[in-house]
Amino acid sequence: MTDTLRGKFLIACRRLQEPNFHKTVVLMVEHGDDGAMGLVVNRPSSISVESSLSNHFGIPFGDDCIYFGGPVEPTALFIMYNRAEAAAADDEPIVPGVFVGHSAEVFESVVGAAASGKSELAFRIYFGCAGWSPGQLEGEIARGDWWVAPACSNLTFLDDPYSIWDTAVEQMFEANRLLPQTTAHPEWN
Repeated sequence: MTDTLRGKFLIACRRLQEPNFHKTVVLMVEHGDDGAMGLVVNRPSSISVESSLSNHFGIPFGDDCIYFGGPVEPTALFIMYNRAEAAAADDEPIVPGVFVGHSAEVFESVVGAAASGKSELAFRIYFGCAGWSPGQLEGEIARGDWWVAPACSNLTFLDDPYSIWDTAVEQMFEANRLLPQTTAHPEWN
C-alpha cells in the first residue's frame, strides 16, 4: 500500500445512514496492509469522565464527557490530546498537535499534566474505536460512503462537537469548489 489515510479525516457522506457512522467525522489513527483504525471525533456520550475515572485519578474533570470512538472494542479506552510534552518519548503525532494513546502511562501523564494547569493541554477520552479489515475501508471509500480530507487539530478539539461534521463538510466543499459560492458583486454577472 503506497497511500496511507493516517492523519486524514473520513467524513461520512450524507447518504451513509449506518447508525454508528451517520454524520460522523473519523480521525484515522492507523491505516496499512493489515487494516485501519480511527476514532469518531464528534460523538459525545452521556457518560461523564468524572464518574468513570474519578476512582483512578484524584482530580476533578468538570463537565467533560467520554466520547464514542466507534463500535469496535467498546471497552477499550483511548485518549486524544494536543501537547507533545504529555506524549511518550516514541509517540508520533497523528497530525501536528494531535496525539492518541491508550496505555495507563499515557493516561496518567496527560491527566496529570492537565491537573497541574501549567499548560494549555486539551484532551478527550474515547471508548471504542472504528476499525476496518484489510481492503474494507478502501471499498467503502470507492462506493462513496466517505469523503477524505486532511485532518487538523483545531477541528478535532472544536468546543462544539456537534458542529464538527457540518464544519468539516463546509471546509471540504470550500476547498474543492471550482468557483466561489458568493461574490461581492453579483450584479456584475
